[in-house]
Order: sequence, then C-alpha cells, then structure tokens
Amino acid sequence: MTDPTLGSESPLPAAVSASTAAPITNRFRPAKVIMALPAYNEEQSLPELLERIGEAFADSGLPYEVVIVDDGSQDDTAKIASQMSFQMPIHLVRHEVNQGLGVTIRDGLKEAVDRAGERDIIVTMDADNTHPPGLINRMVQSVHEGCDCVIASRFQNGSRVVGVPIERHFLSIGARVLFTVLFPTRGVRDYTSGYRAYRASALRDAFEHYGDDFVGETGFSCMADILLKLRKQGCVFGESPLRLRYDQKGGDSKMQVFKTIWLTLKMLGRHRVKGS
Repeated sequence: MTDPTLGSESPLPAAVSASTAAPITNRFRPAKVIMALPAYNEEQSLPELLERIGEAFADSGLPYEVVIVDDGSQDDTAKIASQMSFQMPIHLVRHEVNQGLGVTIRDGLKEAVDRAGERDIIVTMDADNTHPPGLINRMVQSVHEGCDCVIASRFQNGSRVVGVPIERHFLSIGARVLFTVLFPTRGVRDYTSGYRAYRASALRDAFEHYGDDFVGETGFSCMADILLKLRKQGCVFGESPLRLRYDQKGGDSKMQVFKTIWLTLKMLGRHRVKGS
C-alpha cells in the first residue's frame, strides 16, 4: 500500500548512490614490516639471504623495507647491499669500524623505529642465511594477534636445528635453563634467539624509557638483555618454531662461545641485582 504522504515516485530509504557517497579514504593501510639486519663480513651469505627475503615478501604481499647495518665489514657486504637496493627497498647504515653485535643491533633497531609507524612491525634476524625468511609472515600474524614480541624458537614443537656446532647447541640449552630458573617469562623458551618480530610501538616505548641503554650489551648477550628489559616493560611474548639451517651459513661463526657465556652470566647478575 502506498503511503499517502509520499509522492508516487518517492522511493523508500535506500543506500546512498555511489555518486553522492563520501569519498573513500586510505585510512586503513597494511602494517609495514621493517627488517633490521646486523651484518659483519657477510658477502658470502647476504646475496642469497636478500633474495629469500624478497621472495618471502612477494609471497606474503606484505609491504616491507630492509635496514642493513654494516658493522665495519672488510669485505663487499656494503657493496652488495647497495647493489641490491636497486631491486628491493634497502636502507644501508655503515659503521666505519667494527663495534660489535650489541651496538649494531641497537643502531638497526633505532633506525627501524625512526622509520616505523605505530602499527608497523620490526623484525631482526641474522644476516648469515641461517634463518628462514618464510617464517616472517607467521611471526607477523602472532603480533597482530596480540604479542608484542615473537621469538623464532629452537625449543618449540616443530622446530629443527641442522648443522649447529655442539658447543653452541649446549650454550643454547644452558641459557634456556638459567633464564627459566632466574627469569621465568610466560611465552618464552628461547631467550637468546636473534630472530624476532617486535611491535614497533613496544620498541619505541623501550627506547624512550632506557635510551641507548636499552641495548646495553656489546656481544651476543644483547638479545637476552633486550628480552629482559621488554619483560620488565610488561610486554606479551610468543614463539614460533624455528628451522635453523646452520648448514646454509656462509663464512665462519663470529661468536666466541666462552666469552659469550661469561658476558651472559655477568648480564644476568646485573639484572638480578636490579630486580628485573
């Protein structure tokens, strides 16, 4: 029955036509992934790793860029990064002299934070081609699901370690036992893995709180130091199983195992004293 108050041609309320609708904006954009790669004499590994990173992001469709911090390399690491910048979004930071992993990680994270928006995600991984870039998408998804830091873990179901020297394997197990006893952290089994995805806003908050001391360790113990400081900040952690392919590594290991053990024990003592 026709409403007498309406003209016979008056339509009932309907969706606004496309021609009169408000213009669509690009308010909602996908989060960008910013890679932070510390590199020291990685000319043998870097080309293949960057190829694999490019392929992984082509498969996932995630927007990304790569920050490479060349820590005073004596080989063609910086040259390779510069050449690859014509094929993928690479930003190169150079140390004139070697300053160690801690300073290099710090500078990579600071550069990534400066380039990141609030929703962006920062991923660190080794530049020696032992970490699979194909895992990035899964780690990013875990951040979207609520984690502030996701660790590629050697101690999760489904993980596998191939070709790792026995002394480094025992170092990883020993570190896990120590940290589990002294600083048990929900969601964490692997406290020393360098392959991680961070919510950019969590790292920004940590740098604002700690300054450069956020990464206060100079050697490989810096990764555990970062984790304990994020733990104190109340971050939520998660893990994804890691297939560590040490058999794909190019060049010799830079880790001095006994020095790393000593520095890690000293770092643990400082955190215990400070009550982390």
